[in-house]
Amino acid sequence: MAFAGAIVIVLLLRGFAFTSCLIPSTGMENSLLEGERIIVNRWSYGLRIPFMSVFSYHRWCERPVKKQDIVVFNNPAAIQQPMIDRREIYISRCIGTPGDTLLIDSLFTVVSPEVQFNPDKKRLYSYPAGKEKLMTSLMNTLSITDDGLMGNNDSTHVRSFSRYEFYLLKQAINNQNWLQPLTENKDNDPKPLIIPGKGKVLRVYPWNITLLRNTLVLHEGKQAEIKNDTLYVDEKPTQHCYFTKDYYWMGANNSVNLSDSRLFGFVPQDHIIGKASLIWFSKEKGTSITDGYRWNRFFRTIK
Repeated sequence: MAFAGAIVIVLLLRGFAFTSCLIPSTGMENSLLEGERIIVNRWSYGLRIPFMSVFSYHRWCERPVKKQDIVVFNNPAAIQQPMIDRREIYISRCIGTPGDTLLIDSLFTVVSPEVQFNPDKKRLYSYPAGKEKLMTSLMNTLSITDDGLMGNNDSTHVRSFSRYEFYLLKQAINNQNWLQPLTENKDNDPKPLIIPGKGKVLRVYPWNITLLRNTLVLHEGKQAEIKNDTLYVDEKPTQHCYFTKDYYWMGANNSVNLSDSRLFGFVPQDHIIGKASLIWFSKEKGTSITDGYRWNRFFRTIK
C-alpha cells in the first residue's frame, strides 16, 4: 500500500510540479549538451493546467517568462496535432518578451548587442582543410565538444564555436590567423521586430508580414492571407494587427541550429511548459555504459 502511495506521489509531482526532458541536439551548447537529461520546473511561469483539450487554457499563479531564461515549450508549428500539450517538446533561450523590439536580419537571426554578448552562443569559423588533424587534436586537448563539420570543400572546413572556445583555440595556436570567423553579409541591413503582446497592435512591414500572417492563422484563429504584398485579415486589407495573447522569441545558443523562432516563429504563452532548472544526468553520445559520463555536470543548476 505504501509503495502504491509513493508511485501516486511521484506521478503527481511529475505531472503537476516537475518533469524530465532529454536534450536531443546541440542547439543549446554550451549551456546544455546533447544527451543530457534535465529537470523542468512547471511552476516557474505558473502551472499550465493539463488536459487543455478538455479544460481549455488556464494557469495557476501565472508569471511571465524572463529574458535569458532557458524555456521548455511545445512546438508552435505542429498544427497536425491539435492538442497543444501533446505536441513535440522544444527547448531554447528566451531572447524576446511581449513588447520588446529586436533587430533581425533577413534570416530572422537576432543581431542585437544584448544577444551577441551571450558567451555560450556559437558562431561559424573557417580554417584550412589541411589543419583538420591539428584542429581535432586541439579540440580534444581543450575539452571542446565536437559538433562535426558544418561545411567543407577541398580547401576550407567550417565548424561552430562559442566565443570562449574561439578564444581558447586562438591562444593555443598563438593567435595565428588561419582560424577566422566566417564572413557575414555586410549588406544585410537589420530590421526592427516587435514581439506581440496581449492587447497590443502591431504595424505590418514587408519584413514581418509573413510572420504576422502565420501567427494570426496558427495562434489567433484568424483568416489571414497575403495578396500583392498586402495583408488581408478576415478578407479585409490591413496595415495593423491586434493580438490577444502574449508571445516570446526563442533562440538557440548555436546559431547554425534552426530549432528556434527562426523556424517556427513566435511562441505563445499557452505553449510554455516550464523553465529548465537542473541537469540531473549527463553522458556523451555514443559511449558505452561504463564511460562517457560528465560527472562535473551532474546536478548542475541551469543558467
